[in-house]
Amino acid sequence: MKFEITAKDKNSKARAGKISTERGEILTPIFMPVGTAASVKAVHQHELKTQVKAQIILANTYHLYLRPGMPVIEAAGGVHQFMQWNGPMLTDSGGYQVFSLAAQRKITEEGVIFRSHIDGSKHLFTPESVVDIERSIGADFMMAFDECPPYPSTYEYARKSMELTHRWLDRCIQRFIATSDKYGFKQSLFPIVQGSIYKDLRADSAKYIADKNLDGNAIGGLAVGEPAEKMYDTIELVNEILPEEKPRYLMGVGTPINILESISRGVDMFDCVMPSRNGRHGILFTSEGIINIKNEKWKMDFSPLDENPALYGGVTYSKAYLNHLFKAGEILAMQISTLHNLAFYLWLVTEARNHILDGDFDTWKTLMVEKLGKRL
Repeated sequence: MKFEITAKDKNSKARAGKISTERGEILTPIFMPVGTAASVKAVHQHELKTQVKAQIILANTYHLYLRPGMPVIEAAGGVHQFMQWNGPMLTDSGGYQVFSLAAQRKITEEGVIFRSHIDGSKHLFTPESVVDIERSIGADFMMAFDECPPYPSTYEYARKSMELTHRWLDRCIQRFIATSDKYGFKQSLFPIVQGSIYKDLRADSAKYIADKNLDGNAIGGLAVGEPAEKMYDTIELVNEILPEEKPRYLMGVGTPINILESISRGVDMFDCVMPSRNGRHGILFTSEGIINIKNEKWKMDFSPLDENPALYGGVTYSKAYLNHLFKAGEILAMQISTLHNLAFYLWLVTEARNHILDGDFDTWKTLMVEKLGKRL
């Protein structure tokens, strides 16, 4: 994996870059649609390429481990072959799902003992086993196993959690070095900065992570309930420490405004379930604000979902039609709204990149933030 910065904004920390992998190039800043169980819900793989214009997607270690399981994924030749996606893919560590979904869990120095949310069966995730699972999945970018502390956390809990994440990281690195890439493609390991909202802990964690000199770095444990300004302050602090020449990935964030504000603070990569999850419930993100397409006001509105035709690759539908589909309970409603939201997110980060290259990102971002939070 290679990362190069091609442009920087004069009035912020925003940068445009390019990540080169054996499965293709990724132009940053970039948003990664979430394909939890080897599927981006309600979206076909060819639509991800042609309409959403996704360059990289994310899959989930916890979910794929439980179902269909590693024997199936390995027999298929890895998740790319299994789901017929030939672009780059990132897998999270499963840590967040273990802590948020598992019915029962016990954190130890060795790892985490948990029960499946599917059938209650008992499992153990260790730093070593998670690296092995991500190798077997075939991820191009593998996240190190971490503990994601809840918000709020006491200082002492956040400190102990961060230190455990660091010790687990060292074990992940040892296992990563001791094992080989799978399915003929290079795999990279990213460590994760933790420390809740405590500035000294975040600074310590960022320094610890940076010293490992891995291919890229991630910021975890944000967008879990803390105020937005605390999140932005944390991102600024961490990015002053993380090396500039490595891609920075902000995990699980967030709204369009969150993404633009984080780009302005030097973040390169994003993922979030919000565009797909909200889309399935009729909430649309547009370049003029947020729409609840189920509302009666759209019943006779035959204008397109967004006035920007670049979002759809030439295919679009009216607000009235999508309003009708939701009221009729048609599956197509969820497909169209999910496609719309994902296409919008990819359009947004592409526009951000273009304005960084043009030298007017900060001015454009200010105008967009004013619009994006409006309820239409």
